[in-house]
Amino acid sequence: MQEKDGKYIFGVVKVGDKGQIVIPKDVRNMYNIKPGDSLMLLGDEKGIAMLKTEIFQKIIDQAMGGLTK
Repeated sequence: MQEKDGKYIFGVVKVGDKGQIVIPKDVRNMYNIKPGDSLMLLGDEKGIAMLKTEIFQKIIDQAMGGLTK
């Protein structure tokens, strides 16, 4: 794992026949990713990123401010 300015390189993963990847153990530990967790994939023309859905929900809640559900 390499880190510079808060950005990390964790290595390379391969996509399997079913389109699956293995998230490296260092990544799972750092971001507390456990079996059964849901991850959201985001992307643009430069690439993709993933984050735990609970983090995305917190961002949405903050963006919505004091609006009621």
